[in-house]
Amino acid sequence: MTTPQEELLPATRRALLHRIAVAQAEGRAPSLTATVVRGGRAVWHGARTSVDGHGPDENVQYRIGSITKTFTAVLVLRLRDEGALDLGDPLEKHLPGTGAGEATVADLLAHSGGLAAESPAPWWERTPGTLRPELADVLGEQPFLHPVGRRFHYSNPGYTLLGALVEKLRGARWEDVLRREVLEPLGLDRTSTQPQAPHAGGWAVHPWADVLLPEPAEDLGRMAPAGQLWSTTGDLARFAVFLTQGDDRVLSAETVREMREPAAPSEAADVMDGAAYGLGLQIQRRDGRLLVGHSGSLPGFLANLTISVEDDVAAVVLANCTSGPLLSSVGADLVRIVAEAEPRIPDPWRPLPEVASSVLELAGPWYWGTHAFALRLSAGDGLSLGPLSGSGRRSRFRANGDGTWTGLEGYYAGELLKPVRRPDGTVSHLDLGSFVFTRQPYEEGAPVPGGVDPEGWRGIAQSPTTGTPPVSRETWRTT
Repeated sequence: MTTPQEELLPATRRALLHRIAVAQAEGRAPSLTATVVRGGRAVWHGARTSVDGHGPDENVQYRIGSITKTFTAVLVLRLRDEGALDLGDPLEKHLPGTGAGEATVADLLAHSGGLAAESPAPWWERTPGTLRPELADVLGEQPFLHPVGRRFHYSNPGYTLLGALVEKLRGARWEDVLRREVLEPLGLDRTSTQPQAPHAGGWAVHPWADVLLPEPAEDLGRMAPAGQLWSTTGDLARFAVFLTQGDDRVLSAETVREMREPAAPSEAADVMDGAAYGLGLQIQRRDGRLLVGHSGSLPGFLANLTISVEDDVAAVVLANCTSGPLLSSVGADLVRIVAEAEPRIPDPWRPLPEVASSVLELAGPWYWGTHAFALRLSAGDGLSLGPLSGSGRRSRFRANGDGTWTGLEGYYAGELLKPVRRPDGTVSHLDLGSFVFTRQPYEEGAPVPGGVDPEGWRGIAQSPTTGTPPVSRETWRTT
């Protein structure tokens, strides 16, 4: 339930309904259902169906395909946070003998492990998982198509390996670990590996005639961690809140933020499309808006989860057809409609609690050579450094507790920011990964790039007749 302040305006609700109605009609989907999340809870649900009086609500299950991968990634990151593995570990360290052991855990999460996109024929999505009882059956004789870590290449077998890794380190089946460690803590009781009534049936729609063909719902067996799950818009709405805010019972806010950061090398086409991949999450820039989430498809079903963290809006869209509406576009449009019609109202500005004088004295303008930067202290971002105008390197910083800070993003991610003090305790300059920031441009006496010319700053006299600066032989030689 939502309070009146959280409900969407009638015009916004109508725009959302119109968007999914167009998607269902033009995409010829037997049914399409969607939920929008704002402020940490579902604020709108809509559905369109070809059967009068049977519009699916937010508790009807659909198969969600590759959104399953995000759940598997959560399990792997839980193991990392507990210290059971490191993302840089080669798979061989924990799961020997696969033939794909040189790929690291991070490579597999980000689809940069060099593995094939699919398992060997027959097509795994439309055949029983019993045809691939072992990992060797999933990987085939030549698992690698590309050098490990060199390029993004989406791989379903890669997530099968991650599921097997979870089983090995937990000593339990992937689905049991998922239920115990993610579904139950987050209250996702309508998410399961097998369909539970009420659930939609999967259909193929003839490309040239308005007729249907039922699709089989195969158990994927070993491939389950890549695409097995069934869920609802209600459950996925709650999952979207988790992927935005974190939940210490499952993963911290810091770790889900890490999932949302690009982690795979991008192809040229991906760069042009504004697309990237994090740790189990797809990332795209659309209409100037950064979106994260995941899409999914299996015979008979399409699914999409789209989140704009900055706008605090998410959308879930599910349909029961093999092909038809482009749900990634629908999800992005639902987010855009809400974000533009009812933009997020920022939290009230609040002053910081007490700040140590040794930190406060760092605030203000600094110069790297002649480039002007500002170091700011704020309740929202903590310590941040960025150019005073225009574009340039900028980052937020995390305090280390010893008077230094570590960069959190961009060029300075992981770099150490250290105030360097004079014998009297005053700050001489900032050292940021060997970059020296001073209070004055090229400040005299400061380390490189301070000082430079002992004569200091000066102008160049103009010629009284031509208005051009006279250039001596000595000056010419140095220019």
